[in-house]
Amino acid sequence: MALFDCTVDATSGHARALTFTTAHGDFRTPMFMPVGTHATVKGITPDQLAGLGAQVVLANTYHLAMRPGAEVVAEAGGVHRFMDYVGPMLTDSGGFQVFSLADTVKLTEDGVEFRSIYDGSRVFWTPEENMRIQELIGADIAMQLDQCAPYPAEKDFVAQAVMRSHKWARRCLAAHTRPDQTLFGIVQGGMHLDLRLESVRGLLDIENASLAAGGRRFGGFGIGGYSVGESHEVMFETLGQVARALPADRPRYLMGVGNPTTLVRAVAEGVDMFDCVLPTRTARMGTAFSSTGRMNMRNAKFARDFTPLDHACDCYTCTHFTRAYLRHLVKQDEMLGGILLSLHNLHFLLDLMRRAREAVLADAYDAFVAAWMASPAAQDY
Repeated sequence: MALFDCTVDATSGHARALTFTTAHGDFRTPMFMPVGTHATVKGITPDQLAGLGAQVVLANTYHLAMRPGAEVVAEAGGVHRFMDYVGPMLTDSGGFQVFSLADTVKLTEDGVEFRSIYDGSRVFWTPEENMRIQELIGADIAMQLDQCAPYPAEKDFVAQAVMRSHKWARRCLAAHTRPDQTLFGIVQGGMHLDLRLESVRGLLDIENASLAAGGRRFGGFGIGGYSVGESHEVMFETLGQVARALPADRPRYLMGVGNPTTLVRAVAEGVDMFDCVLPTRTARMGTAFSSTGRMNMRNAKFARDFTPLDHACDCYTCTHFTRAYLRHLVKQDEMLGGILLSLHNLHFLLDLMRRAREAVLADAYDAFVAAWMASPAAQDY
């Protein structure tokens, strides 16, 4: 396969199993991507990520551009060498982080001005500057700079964000030139199906115009602007139609979602890729995913429970440590507690998506969803 080729290995209903080729190896979907905001997945070493079966790891453009600086990462040989991760990587554009700082953001048609959370300095990003930064960082997949509307928001505001994201997508695609890196466009539109579908059409028009002029196409598509405060049921009112409006020959990436049941349901709607800080953030707070639902390891009932964390799990944490020991670590605020629970929670989601892929390959995804939804694991999510 050539660089950034995408093969549809199987379908089962709307669910898909893909293989996508990058300069740092192939990845296979459905897939969950651990988040390494500062070029590190908190508490997890790169070799542990490989051992868990992680394929793609994220890094954050906003944070790396602020510290240590994109130029420093480039001088180190790019983000892979900087953090010693050998597999494929993705950088988000940093747009979500920028627009979460709403009180300090000034928007123009040319770009976005914001205040650094590190030193208070004013920073101005155009789409072209954002592409320059992501090319310096050097992940295999870059994301366009877009405007992520909050929830709730007036429809007129969301429509303006869609149009601005279209303009920026066109400029990102024109500015992006690194041959060993591909660019994903991002669908916006809030909870409004008409705006979402307009966003999809706009991205495809931009791509067609680029190709007609001898330019490049998008390697895949992010679906942004969900999981920003709405309920999951509200998200699912439109998610499937949006996902299936995107080209079938490229990955569809639902951004910022890590709830296990949401992943299972979203794959059934045609989504391929996911990322979220949820598994590691909740682990640091003492919460574990499990086959019986979420477990708060601060709970006193675990104080003398010398059984594995999850009897159905074969991860390092579950095969070596008891609930009582894990509770002890969490109660004492020992860093090992967060590390062991992070290992487990990441394994839980990575393994869930591995089994989802197997179900798609066997054309049995409907049965997989039914079994999951009937299980105790689904009830807490």
